Amino acid sequence: MTSRLSAITWNTFREAVRDRVLYNLVLFVLLLVASAPLFSQISIGLEKLMLVNVGLSSISLFGVIIAIFVGIGLVSKEIEKKTLYTILSRPVRRWEFIVGKYLGLLLTLVVNTALMTVGFYLALLIFINGLKRADAMLLVAVYFIVLQFMMMVAITLLFSTFSTPIFSAIFAFALYVIGTFGEDLKNFAAMSHGATKWLAMGASYIMPNFASLNVIAQAAHEQNVGSGLIFSNTVYALLYSLAVTVAAVMIFERRNLK
Repeated sequence: MTSRLSAITWNTFREAVRDRVLYNLVLFVLLLVASAPLFSQISIGLEKLMLVNVGLSSISLFGVIIAIFVGIGLVSKEIEKKTLYTILSRPVRRWEFIVGKYLGLLLTLVVNTALMTVGFYLALLIFINGLKRADAMLLVAVYFIVLQFMMMVAITLLFSTFSTPIFSAIFAFALYVIGTFGEDLKNFAAMSHGATKWLAMGASYIMPNFASLNVIAQAAHEQNVGSGLIFSNTVYALLYSLAVTVAAVMIFERRNLK
């Protein structure tokens, strides 16, 4: 089982690289370098603030785009190329195929994020004239971004198991937008009454809460992120990703591929 999962995972990673997914790193570095002259025109107090916001937001944005636009084709592409039938004709179970695809795309995003983080710190080193010990706390924001990717890959993969690529992209993007306002949805549920309250509360639990994973503003202002939030966000992202991936497996197990 482990060997089959590893094979599907690495094959998915190699396909993503061949699709030139990681070439967005060049765009990321160019974005930081091109915007550097703008930072120099701002007062010293805001120079680093802007660079951190642009850098971390770019890592998050590029990763979400990759998760959606690569994830929507993980299943449909295999069906269109008829390669899925060859894979499943071997001793490979459907759940192994889904989990392998999930891990492969997640691996792609982790590698992508790691390299972009290196570029981000190089930009800080060059344009802010050095790094401080407090800059290590920026890695917490990057870690939360990776947790966000874990959830987005699972969500995109879920839609790809039963919908077309276009609708999968629309659904995944819609959930991402809703998830960025997760805290607002909870506040709305707290202020509502009757059926509206229960519906809003139910939606707040079902929808991904990406708002709690966004600590870019705190990182830019060098505010520490508590260990309690790190733990709770880790557990939440793992459980949510697991639940959505299990749902994707259940749907794919029952899908008629003929």
